[in-house]
Amino acid sequence: MLIVIAPDSFKECLSATEVAESIMRGILRIAPDAEIRKIPMADGGEGTVEALVAATGGQIHQMNTLDPLMRPIIAKYGVLGNVEVAVIEMAAASGLALVEPENRNPLKTSTYGTGLMIKHALEQGFKRIILGIGGSATNDGGAGMAQALGFQLLDSKGNEIAPGGGNLHQIAKIDGSNKNPMLANLQITVACDVTNPLCGPYGASAIFGPQKGANTQMVTQLDTALGHFAEIISRDLQREVADFPGAGAAGGLGAGLMAFTNATLAPGFQIISDLTNLEDSIANCDLVFTAEGRIDHQTQFGKTPIGVAKLARKYNKPLIALAGSVGSGTDELHELGITAIFSIANGPISMEESMTNAPSLLEKKAEQVMRLFFANGLS
Repeated sequence: MLIVIAPDSFKECLSATEVAESIMRGILRIAPDAEIRKIPMADGGEGTVEALVAATGGQIHQMNTLDPLMRPIIAKYGVLGNVEVAVIEMAAASGLALVEPENRNPLKTSTYGTGLMIKHALEQGFKRIILGIGGSATNDGGAGMAQALGFQLLDSKGNEIAPGGGNLHQIAKIDGSNKNPMLANLQITVACDVTNPLCGPYGASAIFGPQKGANTQMVTQLDTALGHFAEIISRDLQREVADFPGAGAAGGLGAGLMAFTNATLAPGFQIISDLTNLEDSIANCDLVFTAEGRIDHQTQFGKTPIGVAKLARKYNKPLIALAGSVGSGTDELHELGITAIFSIANGPISMEESMTNAPSLLEKKAEQVMRLFFANGLS
């Protein structure tokens, strides 16, 4: 019996690898002879590096960079097992979790640290990068990243603008004469499941700005600044990025990556499932488990469980989804390929208790599911 475990991480609690291991322990209590194939997943956000490094037998590298407020930090990025591809999470340098709640201000936060990570990978000889752009603290359109890669963003007096999305309106000229020459041979694939444009009511500032600390006035200011930035990009770089699906991802970093590095955007789940051969594993298995911290009506919009569900449905495989909590609107998920959804909570418990005991709760729920599985003669 072959069982595939393809979970996402439980945010701020367990990595996707830890989730998979907990589920495996529960399965093996009831099916000790089962062949387990653990394939930790991610969608471009937190856990992308770990998932791909684990799946390919790669390595983790560390480097010095800057956080969203330009403070020194040490960040990690991955190298795939073929030693040819670097995997970077922009959240490692420019993520919201790096900024204390009281200091979150997208007028000031910058993607400069992400640019330094790309630069470091270039200097190590990598010509291909997979870049996950979930979980950002920024709204600067990738301006900081561009500056770290040698582009000069100049005001009307010829001075470099200061970091932060609030300063984009000052840009009068983009000078690429000193850009990193290694960019010419670089191929960046951006793991991005967001389709928002750069500006407007569905753009980066309006949709994602508030969760990064922007009030109503700041949202308007940031949106106007990004619009101005896009116009300068169009004029000086001859790149039309504002309306491209995904341009608004990560506070406009999607647009910046297309403009300054000629990156291509692709669904994060698809990138990771291809590299991990997830489809082949599901095609040949008997049962699939997936998991995420919370499963509700939003899960259908590009979240990992739905990516797994589509493959399970394609090959007519039963799929069990485990979650720290289950919200409303999950009926549609069954139609998309999830056979059954279970909360790992064993009763009314607090979020703190659920997070603290998540490994054992996952293990026990997986055990119970397997008991039911065998009781119905589905082995």
